[in-house]
Parts: sequence; structure tokens; C-alpha cells
Amino acid sequence: MKPDRYRAPLYEALIAHAQLRATPFHVPGHKQRTAWGEPSAGTYYETLLALDLTELADTDDLHHPEGPLLEAQELAADCFGADETRFLVGGSTSGNLAMILGVCRPGELVIVQRNVHKSVIHGLMLAGARAILLPPVVDEASGLATIPAVRLLGETLKSYPEAKAVILSSPNYYGMSSDLGPLVAAAHACDIPVLVDEAHGAHFGFHPQLPNSALRAGADAVVQSTHKMLGGMTMGAMLHLQGDRLERTAVRQALTMVQSSSPSFPILASLDLARRQLHVQSEQAFYPALRAVRAVVEALERMPFGALGYGNAISKGIVYDPLKLVLFHEAGKLSGFALRDALLEQGCVPEMADERYAVLALGTGSIEEDGVQLTKALSAIADSLPILPHETDARPRKPTTEGMALSLPEPVRFGYGPNESREVLLEHSIGETAAEWVIPYPPGIPMLFPGETITESTVDQLIRWRHEGARIQGAKDPGLRTIRIQSGSANEG
Repeated sequence: MKPDRYRAPLYEALIAHAQLRATPFHVPGHKQRTAWGEPSAGTYYETLLALDLTELADTDDLHHPEGPLLEAQELAADCFGADETRFLVGGSTSGNLAMILGVCRPGELVIVQRNVHKSVIHGLMLAGARAILLPPVVDEASGLATIPAVRLLGETLKSYPEAKAVILSSPNYYGMSSDLGPLVAAAHACDIPVLVDEAHGAHFGFHPQLPNSALRAGADAVVQSTHKMLGGMTMGAMLHLQGDRLERTAVRQALTMVQSSSPSFPILASLDLARRQLHVQSEQAFYPALRAVRAVVEALERMPFGALGYGNAISKGIVYDPLKLVLFHEAGKLSGFALRDALLEQGCVPEMADERYAVLALGTGSIEEDGVQLTKALSAIADSLPILPHETDARPRKPTTEGMALSLPEPVRFGYGPNESREVLLEHSIGETAAEWVIPYPPGIPMLFPGETITESTVDQLIRWRHEGARIQGAKDPGLRTIRIQSGSANEG
């Protein structure tokens, strides 16, 4: 029987329980009341606390769903086009950890896009995996990294046929993505599953103007942060599975290890409601946000600002998420940080900023008036530019990418636990094991991971960056005179 997309079974179960008005003798201790002695708390929390329940006969169990939660997850799978969907209350982080632990045993090899979220690296550490870290393609126009080249992945698959999975991350934080289909096809040709961290793309595929989703591209496991662009509460996410290349039992077991045994039912119910909105409204859910974006983009033609994906800021082979407005000063006289601060002064709060870009995220909760407010803010900023500080010190810096793909990388072994480290001169670090991250910015792709062997070519490149004054993140010494290495590694003794 076709599932009833108009239902939100978990949310409905919580409402039904609250309407019982039964006397609670179960956790949580607040007993669905604002009992903190703070008069204003009732204004904000009272209604929500009525739904903050625990695993009861009528609310179900996240780790062994049999009732409304099971039905809610089945509806989500139908909505997003997965064979199986699991709700997450620890954000995409918990999904990334679970899918990695579910496919990889200690010492086994995976192929990983180098510019992934730290939760993917933490998953590799917990799994004790070895990883080939593939450098991504860097868009020369924007200086931002996307996904690895198909040719490079193909060469890696031939060289390492024992790989247990390919792990990718798309879209990036700026809403930029490329076609995942050829990468998925290359891995599947070797019968290797593809795991995708699609945290910023839970809305993909639900409107003609939105990019295609990783599930539609054929990925075997996809993690999405439903709270980022859709209507889930913060920490609400989903893990989607499809096909038979993954051992789903192992992934489910990993989820029980990384998810709380006391999950938040308000967060779970918000996932149910976010799914229902998409299931029922489909592309209409994005009309207000897209109209707001269109109004802003049209207004930019009369201002000294640009937006990635519009006008001259379009690159071939890149797909842009229209709900991520990535703004920049066209002449490079205003940094992304300064633009963010100016927007804050005008009452608009961006998602994030870097040296060049200010990123603004819209979603299903956005309204057309948001576009009006942003247009007014940008107009006011443009009018005040001559007197704004920092307007001459923020020209775009050329992406620091040279030396990142000199050859096919060697496997890096990941682990965790206490590791003693020491500081040595960079020139004396060849053959040692890195104990810190070295991340040139832009484009923000790690040149070195903790646990990675420092090669002669790596040191040569770092020395060049030092002379060029490249901006380095992660390293204790951003000037790259010294570097931290693991004690007891190659040259000690």
C-alpha cells in the first residue's frame, strides 16, 4: 500500500500523548513542565516541553522502531527516493561516523575526497582506517574546491582495487557541486560503494532550479543535514541507504553506537514534519525563498556586488545552489569578513564569511520579505562604501593549489588516542609523521593531515608557500618555519 504522505506519524503520536494529560512518572525530569523557576521560560519552552518525551509504548524507540517512528522513516525513504532512511539526532556527524564504521574495519582502505568535513576524518580515526586522500578540483574563477576529477578517481581505483568505499562530500559550504554521476559509475564499475556527505544538499532534487541529489546520482549511502536548508531542528539529519553494495546491518549497528540512547523527540518529530512539507508541497516549498533570491540578484545589477552563479561569476561544469547566496565585492575592495560585519549592522545575519565571500543561506522557512530586507541592507552598504574600513586590503588571493596533486597519494593510516609530538624545523621534517594539520587558505584543502608522512615534495611546496606569505590554518606555526611531528617517528633517535 502506498504510504500516506500527508501524515506525520511521529509528530502525531507526540501530540496524542501530550493530549492525554497523564501524570508523568518517567524521564525527563522536567515532567513536560517549565519547572526552572524562570518566569520567561514558559514563553519559549512550555509548548515544546510537552513533546520532549522518552521511549514510551506510544512514542517508539529510535534504536528499535516498530511504530510511528518506523512509519516516519519509511515515509522519508519514499520522499527522498531511498531504499531505507534512518533519522539522526546528532547531525550529519553521526551519520558520517556510522556509514564509515559500517563499511570499514581497522586497517582497511578507503578512497576519500581530501576536502571533507572533520566528522569524516573522525570516522576514519575511529575505524582505524587507511585512506587515499584525493585532491579535489579547484574552480579557478572562485578559488573554491569541489570534488575530485573522474580521471584521478579512476586511476586510484585501478591502483587500489582493495578499497572498501569511496567517500565524497558535495555540495561544498558555498553551495557548489559537480556531477557525481561519473564518479559513482567509476566506483560501481569496480563494485565499490560510494558514501556521500551531502549535509548541505538535503533539498536537492525537489525543484527544477535545484541541483540533482546524490541519491539520484546513484550513491549507496547519503547523509543529509535536514536542519540546514529544510525545516528540521538543529541536530536533525537523515541517513539514506540504497542498493546492495553496503552491509546495512553493520551500518545500523554503528548507528546504535554513535547515537544517543536518549534521543530528542522534538528533533525527531521536526524531521517528520520537514519530510511531510516536501512530500506534500514539493517544489512549492521553495517558491518564497527563490523569489527572495531573484529579487536580490536583480538588485545586484545596480550595486558593486556580485554573487557566485550569476552574471560573470559562472564556471563551466559547476552547479550552483540558488539558496546559497555567495556575495562578494566585485572590485575586491571589501573582504567577505567586512561584508558580513556590515550586513550584521544592517540587521541581516550571514551564515559565514571568508577573505572574499559572505555566504547567506535561505531555506524553506525564508519568506519574500527576507529578500527585501537584504536588498535594502546591501544598498545601504554600497552607499557607505567610501567610508567603510578595510576597503583596500582585501583583494582576492589566488588559490593556493600548486603542489597538491603532484602524484597519486600514498595511504594515510588514521587512529586516535594520546600521541606525543614535538616541534622541528620544517626542513628537518622529511620522512616524519605529521602531528598537525597544514591547511593553506584559500582554498582550505589540507596539505597535511595528522598521521600523514611528510615527503620531500611536500616540504618543498611548504617552503615556497612560506616565501610567498601564504595564509596557513591548522599549524601551530602559521609562518611554516617549524612543524609538529609525532614523537617516535622516522628520524627520531
